[in-house]
Amino acid sequence: MPERLFVCTPSKLASYEDCPRRYRYTYLDRPAPQKGPAWAHNSLGASVHTALKNWWDLPPERRQPGALPTLLRATWVREGYRDEEQERAVFQRALSWLESYVAELPADFEPLAVERTVAAKTSVLALSGRTDRIDQRGGELVIVDYKTGRTGLDADDARGSLALALYAYAAARVFRKPCRTVELHHLPTGTVVAHEHTDESLGRHVARAEATARDIVAAERAMAGGTAPDEAFPTQPSRLCGWCDFRRVCPAGAEVPAREPWTAVEPVVQA
Repeated sequence: MPERLFVCTPSKLASYEDCPRRYRYTYLDRPAPQKGPAWAHNSLGASVHTALKNWWDLPPERRQPGALPTLLRATWVREGYRDEEQERAVFQRALSWLESYVAELPADFEPLAVERTVAAKTSVLALSGRTDRIDQRGGELVIVDYKTGRTGLDADDARGSLALALYAYAAARVFRKPCRTVELHHLPTGTVVAHEHTDESLGRHVARAEATARDIVAAERAMAGGTAPDEAFPTQPSRLCGWCDFRRVCPAGAEVPAREPWTAVEPVVQA
């Protein structure tokens, strides 16, 4: 009998690549371990992404900068901030990002798709994922991903992103048009970094995803066969441990200094 396809999203694969133990806590353990507090940077990212989605949902004649405060307030997620003063400051910062971003958009621009789920199958994967935006430029598609983190981005971030490559691979199959270019739009700095894939580079990303899926299946089978869960899904300590939702229940993660939920939205202090 053929192997069952591994059903996944790019974020599910990335979770295992970052730390197999976190993957197990998130997707396998039931009941799942209790998570830590909400993160302000996740709240900020979700708020900005949804505000942009709703911007594109407006009729073109209503896409005016004056609509942005209402859109952002309607989507604002309040969890994770240190206090109301910080939350207000971050709201104003996010609003300024949005105002600057839409000001640079061509007046007649219309994306092909917004918050669109794309899907594809390989011999190993049943893959799906939701893109922030898909543009059509000429006869080709472009994957656009919004970023709101403090750290700037470069072309290597776009080139190395497994998620963006898998979105491009799937979008080409859904829309039956070439899709090789991927872009990261960093709203805090207004920068766009892009990478144009080849069929070969997309193939390498797909192969990487398939290898990760095989590793996950092997670990699940080992655990089902009696291997201790912590051995089948070991921790992979890194700087990410301080931000992990499960740091308090993971022995390795507990050794890493905790991050305050609002740390990542604090302004960067210039030396």
